Amino acid sequence: MVEVLLRDGESNESLLARFNTAVQRAGILKDARNHRFFRSKGEKARIAARLGVKRAARNERIRSRGRR
Repeated sequence: MVEVLLRDGESNESLLARFNTAVQRAGILKDARNHRFFRSKGEKARIAARLGVKRAARNERIRSRGRR
């Protein structure tokens, strides 16, 4: 549960921005999206493998930039 307390002299807009940031850091929306529909173990594994390939490719691009 994310809790954000109003600071002295803080506007509603900045309070809402801090709340949104806290929700994103806690991963609440991401978790809710993942649980919206049922996914079998096999489907979860395929998704995880796909994300792993993307992550590895991104890391390789970042590493190759430093070797020039």
